[in-house]
Amino acid sequence: MPSIRYLAKQLRVSVITTKRAYDDLEAEGFLETTPGKGTYVSLAGRDRLREVAMSQIEGKLSEIIDAAKSIGLTLDELWEITATLYREEP
Repeated sequence: MPSIRYLAKQLRVSVITTKRAYDDLEAEGFLETTPGKGTYVSLAGRDRLREVAMSQIEGKLSEIIDAAKSIGLTLDELWEITATLYREEP
C-alpha cells in the first residue's frame, strides 16, 4: 500500500483522514502494518474480500436465474449464454 502521506497527497485529503482509514482497515483485518516495512493487504483480508465478492455474485446470479425462469429459459440455454459470455475477452 502507498504510504499514508503519499496517498493523502494524491487524494488531496488530510493525512489524519488517511491514517484513520488505514487504522479502520487494519482493525477490520484487511491491512497489516509492519513498522519500518510498510502496510500490506493481509491474507485474511483478501479472503474476506473474496467472500464479499462471492456473496454479491450469488445475489446477482439469483436475480438472473429468476429472470430466466420468468421467460421460460431452460438451464441448458442459460448455461450456454453464461459459458459464451464467460469465454469472451473483456
